[in-house]
Amino acid sequence: MASVFRSEEMCLSQVFLQVEAAYCCVAELGDLGLAQFKDLNANVNSFQRKFVNEVRRCESLERILRFLEDEMKDEIVIQEPEKYPQTPLPRDMIDLEKLEGELQGANLSQQALKKSFLELTELKHLLKRPRLLRALSAPSGGGGEGGPGCPLMPPATVPPRFTAGVIQRERLPPFERLLWRACRGNVYLRHSEMDAALEDPVTKDKIKKNSFIIFYQGEQLKQKIQKICDGFRATVYPCPEAASERREMLAGVNTQLEDLNAVITQTESHRQQLLQEAASSWRIWGIKVQKMKAIYHVLNSCNIDVTQQCVIAEIWFPQADAARIKKALELGVERSGSSIAPILTAVPTKAAPPTFNRTNRFTAGFQNIVDAYGVGCYREMNPAPYTIITFPFLFAVMFGDSGHGAVMLAFALWMVLNEKTLLSQKNTNEIWSTFFGGRYLILLMGIFSIYTGFIYNDCFSKAVNIFGSSWSVRHMFLNDVEANLFLQLDPAVPGVFSGNPYPFGIDPIWNVASNKLTFLNSYKMKMSVVVGITHMVFGVVLSLFNHIYFRKTADIILQFIPELIFILSLFGYLVFMIIFKWCRFDVHSSQHAPSILIHFINMFLFNYNDPGNGPLYGPQREVQSFLVVMALISVPWMLLFKPFILRAHHRKTQRMVRAGRGGTTVGRGGDPRDREGQAHGFLAVGLPVTARVLTLQFSFGDVFVHQAIHTIEYCLGCISNTASYLRLWALSLAHAQLSEVLWTMVMSIGLNRDGWAGLVGVFIIFAVFAVLTVAILLVMEGLSAFLHALRLHWVEFQNKFYVGTGYKFAPFSFGYILDGNSEV
Repeated sequence: MASVFRSEEMCLSQVFLQVEAAYCCVAELGDLGLAQFKDLNANVNSFQRKFVNEVRRCESLERILRFLEDEMKDEIVIQEPEKYPQTPLPRDMIDLEKLEGELQGANLSQQALKKSFLELTELKHLLKRPRLLRALSAPSGGGGEGGPGCPLMPPATVPPRFTAGVIQRERLPPFERLLWRACRGNVYLRHSEMDAALEDPVTKDKIKKNSFIIFYQGEQLKQKIQKICDGFRATVYPCPEAASERREMLAGVNTQLEDLNAVITQTESHRQQLLQEAASSWRIWGIKVQKMKAIYHVLNSCNIDVTQQCVIAEIWFPQADAARIKKALELGVERSGSSIAPILTAVPTKAAPPTFNRTNRFTAGFQNIVDAYGVGCYREMNPAPYTIITFPFLFAVMFGDSGHGAVMLAFALWMVLNEKTLLSQKNTNEIWSTFFGGRYLILLMGIFSIYTGFIYNDCFSKAVNIFGSSWSVRHMFLNDVEANLFLQLDPAVPGVFSGNPYPFGIDPIWNVASNKLTFLNSYKMKMSVVVGITHMVFGVVLSLFNHIYFRKTADIILQFIPELIFILSLFGYLVFMIIFKWCRFDVHSSQHAPSILIHFINMFLFNYNDPGNGPLYGPQREVQSFLVVMALISVPWMLLFKPFILRAHHRKTQRMVRAGRGGTTVGRGGDPRDREGQAHGFLAVGLPVTARVLTLQFSFGDVFVHQAIHTIEYCLGCISNTASYLRLWALSLAHAQLSEVLWTMVMSIGLNRDGWAGLVGVFIIFAVFAVLTVAILLVMEGLSAFLHALRLHWVEFQNKFYVGTGYKFAPFSFGYILDGNSEV
């Protein structure tokens, strides 16, 4: 079973597949989602790869799906599949291409029929206009029915000709003016509005049109009128002069309209059946096309041998899943019907493997926090398991309020208990997705906030007296207690303090004390220092496990030990003094307790003759002097020893190479941890390595500068990081004060009112209090505490042991592709 504290052990293997079986084998690996393919054709243009035509076909299928979606629009609801379909074979998508052809044919037929229907409808309206056609027998009237504007034609012996048609209403005024100017007033125009708006067969927009009739004389005017009608896209219809012929034509038009209407209805019914068929399978087709396209993209990253009969691929996969990879390849060969079994062989490499940390729904959020800082190097310690506890705890130290934590816990429990329902909704809102993705993190933050809230004895800024206070005023002020505004409780007076501390958390009497802030300042500041230094020391200790695993003996002796000595000699001793003072001095001797801060400053000055600050314990001078000297020794220990030892080791190796005594080969028969240690940029003292590796250029200056930067950064970082943990104290006090201000300025107003007005007002004020609590204390303060906890983990904790310069394992997985998270 793979360890959760390190990334999975990875294996690079070469796969040999028959061309006919390659598609099915890659499909099975995509369903499994545990293999990352290397691009073996990185230098080949995308348009020159083997399966570029298949990718183009997939893009054509995507175009067909978009066409079907546009046709359905909002008229037909697309059905969702119950489960993802199996990866199709390329020949299975012919049905989709056939459906497109049928639907396009139905659309073209319907468009042609509607165009004919529109023309007949326009002719029908033209023939049914008696007032317009009355001019055929008496064209001597005034202006058109649509309005004056065209003059009368001069009398002539030759009967006038005419042209009748239909034009869009907005084009009629410029059409009329152009006729007048082009024909020089030698035409007579009458027009009439059509009552109903007609539907355009192409755009399906409603169009308002006018029917018109133009009288003229001469062949030249006819040609001009015809060109003007064509220019304005006016439709000209043949119209007989005799009324009887017009009636006969109208009857024929009505018959054709009835026949066309029946045919259009049948065509639309057939089209709707095709769309219903498409709607039932549209999602399934979309998934199948995505899978096909992804498979061909992967195949384009593989090599084809010179015989064009074998596909060669290189894949990274976890060693623990080797059997599953082989099983998936065998299933792919069986599905393709091939008789040649796939060949899977391990490939030795010096390339750094990808980092793969297995996660589940609970640990995924914490692993994302770590990966946001940087993906870990291969097989180095993973901070995520420790972050599961330390992150919500540090958040709760700053957010500590049992009431606010209970609200946060209730919200997280609602998301966790309704997890399946909320996942099925597939909400695309980014803010909601962030909250839902971190539901287990919020759950733990709520639990830890309740815990620290009980320690602080703080619930919506109020203390809860569960066990009874250990303080009493009765023995100090037996008389006239109410006359004193401030009562100083002296624990030295018998009976004032029982001697037993509050069983859990802070005594509730501090909630009403005037020096409450002073006490909490001291308490939370010291607690922040203790928690912060413990957190940093834990990070330094974790670096030891990295050194041991990668067999970097030099780093253990020359880096880890001086780092640990430095931080424990100074800041570990500070934690010791804080805890020792808490245990050494009680309420009776607290007035004589020395200042830890003064002792810590005098420790560096070697000043032990301060009359105002007594010693904490007897041999304090000797212990502190020894610790300062050890801290000073550890600095050159870190700075100087490692570069000189590495240079001496390099020179020794060069002499061995010249003498013909090469070392052991690394990469084929050696331990993989040796390669991993070198991949981190370190060379372990005494490790067997190949002569070719050891004869690489060694720059003493670069190594020395790197070590100097690391030493300065670590020593100064211990100081600055310790100060950085004081944010735990600052944000905890800020949250408590904001909570108290909100209670005093809002909630207490409603609780202090009497009568019916107070009864009604308390509900309104409580609503305001609840909204402000959620908006300010839960959302804003919660986000602030989250960001500060994030910084403490990224900067103060992880930089002690976590390199974070690796690259993430990105397997070829249909699940990632269909969810939109693919990195392939």
